[in-house]
Amino acid sequence: MNSQCQAVKGPRIGVRHLQSLLLFLGLTVIHIARLNVSVAIVAMTNAESTNPNFPEYDWTERHKSYILSSFYWGYILTLCPGSFLCRRFGPKIVFFVAAIGTAVFSLITPWCISWGDWQAFCALRILQGLFQGVIFPCVNEHLAMWSPPEERNRLGAFSFTGSDCGTVLAMFISGMIANGALGWPGISYVSGILCIVWCILWLIFAANNATESRFISEAECKYIETSLQHNEHFHEHSIPIPWRAICCSVPFMALLVARCAETYGLSTLQAEIPSYMNGVLDMDIQSNAVFSSLPFLAMWLLSYVYLIVADIVLKRKWLSLTSVRKLFNTLSFWIPAVALIVIGFLDEDHANWAIALMTLSVGVNSGSTIGSSLNTIDLSPNHAGILMGLSNTVANVIPILTPLIAGVIVVDKHDRGQWQIVFGIAAIIFFLGNCVFLIWGTAEAQPWDADDYLKPKDAETCPEKSAPVAEITPAKQSVLEQRMSWPERYAAKSTD
Repeated sequence: MNSQCQAVKGPRIGVRHLQSLLLFLGLTVIHIARLNVSVAIVAMTNAESTNPNFPEYDWTERHKSYILSSFYWGYILTLCPGSFLCRRFGPKIVFFVAAIGTAVFSLITPWCISWGDWQAFCALRILQGLFQGVIFPCVNEHLAMWSPPEERNRLGAFSFTGSDCGTVLAMFISGMIANGALGWPGISYVSGILCIVWCILWLIFAANNATESRFISEAECKYIETSLQHNEHFHEHSIPIPWRAICCSVPFMALLVARCAETYGLSTLQAEIPSYMNGVLDMDIQSNAVFSSLPFLAMWLLSYVYLIVADIVLKRKWLSLTSVRKLFNTLSFWIPAVALIVIGFLDEDHANWAIALMTLSVGVNSGSTIGSSLNTIDLSPNHAGILMGLSNTVANVIPILTPLIAGVIVVDKHDRGQWQIVFGIAAIIFFLGNCVFLIWGTAEAQPWDADDYLKPKDAETCPEKSAPVAEITPAKQSVLEQRMSWPERYAAKSTD
């Protein structure tokens, strides 16, 4: 199969790249709708600094923290169900439903707030979270079906940079819109319209896999399917999920810890930067929006630097894929950890230094995409959506907590000492999370990824009855050992 994979080559630019572009654009518009609230909420509670022709709300810091975290109350509930929906209906229809739901809730947000105040805002954010929870399982499932192994970093990292692009635009254009004729309601209207436009493109050009695409050439289809080692009937049956093996997998647990740590640090920055700049650095809403977007612009641009470097390193075989993952993850966790601690000691007299360090910490964190985000596909291409659903379910409990923790700690947004505690906690979590990934993480496909892993155990655990010992391959032996209990494994090694 390997020699066959090497013999088949697809076009340099093809439909697989179009799918990656669609995922990029989809994550962009989704993140605009998700993250514009951090800027919008400043405009809604301080209308004089933007457009005074629109209502202003007297919400406390605690009310704001409820609004900022409420999205994730719904988000975590659909991450695991989203994985099953992707396997049952395919990522195309599931992603579409998520995006169109996000569009509808964005469009009705200003009207709902006018009669329901902050409680209605929270309710809408919860509903948006419910719809968006399925998105990253869809992205991983889609990438797993469309990305040849040698192009996985390239296509996957480019797709995920849509999150960074969306974050930049959410911060930047939200402030511009709030200052314009549309006022803060325009932020929701623009977000909804962008989602609808993307939905139309997705319905036309997307496909669950290469064999379903109307636009793909036969050569490219053969290249993708052969490189993924899919036989002719692969897409006609579903592979059972080895739940026990996944939940007992040390590399997956290490990945889970890393994703939780990254989510805590990044969500702290995403949710709290506008408030920190407004309170401690004393910036108005327009400057706030511009400077709040700078760190995420750096994140977006540095993503491509990481991508190019990773491509060169892997092609020239300077480092293994596992080493690349760990190196990039270390850079993306530990540099921001140091920067966050320093930021906590800066005030409005050192605003430029604070902005530079925030830009550095968020920008460097973009390496986590290649460092750990794509690791779910490494561990198990066949169950990539499930792994993403599980890891995101646990990791996205964190963004519920970060605004609430910040809301408890930061009673006075002008108090620099309170912000030091918020940033210090994030720095410690960044450091410890990467330590776990360095020790136990890997980019090797796990034995439980095999499509025959859950075959009846009598045929596989009694090799002497079914096949001579010489016919048990190393891969098969690894699978058998993974299924043994610890005492059985110890006894087998002692016998050897």
